[in-house]
Amino acid sequence: MTEILQYWPQVAAAYLVYLVAVLSPGPATMAIASASLGQGRRHGLTIAAGIFCGSMTWAIAASLGLAAILSQYAQALVLMRILGGLYLLYLAWRAFRSAASKIDPLGVTKATASLKRTFLMGYAIHLTNPKAIFAWLAIISLGLPAGATPSAVAIVVCGCLVTGFIVFMGYALLFSTPGALRIYRAARRYIDGTLAVLFTFAGVKLLTFR
Repeated sequence: MTEILQYWPQVAAAYLVYLVAVLSPGPATMAIASASLGQGRRHGLTIAAGIFCGSMTWAIAASLGLAAILSQYAQALVLMRILGGLYLLYLAWRAFRSAASKIDPLGVTKATASLKRTFLMGYAIHLTNPKAIFAWLAIISLGLPAGATPSAVAIVVCGCLVTGFIVFMGYALLFSTPGALRIYRAARRYIDGTLAVLFTFAGVKLLTFR
């Protein structure tokens, strides 16, 4: 409690930055929506768990100072950015293929898709996005002044991670409700077409990110 009171202005600022970042629409939100609508709640929650683990990886790296070290190596960040951008373009191609098909993929996909593959997909989306590194660096910089104790680090990181877990899982539950699924079935090709465009935009933006 003493740590929270001592660093409360910085902690509150870090929480606010993370809340804005995690609620902002992006590749993670689109991936959760796509999996939840197209493959059902289990896959939606699974990909959300993968995205959360990717966020937790960068949170731990940032709190240990590894992300700051990584940011000094431009080649590593360029490679990650390229891999992330290409992966988003792959997701765009899958969404476009689904939009072009007249067959409803819901039943077939649920029966054949691997939960492990879905989890790794979510993890890869967040792990290969350089913006996630800089977001956590900003959070750590805002929330942890020089000389902050390990317990202060835990307060900032754990609070943000709890928020992220709630938001990611909430998106998965929201997009897998019966109402959302009915809307998806009625307008599947339009929704998948929109997702294809958004994934393409995100992929191109990541590939050209500086």
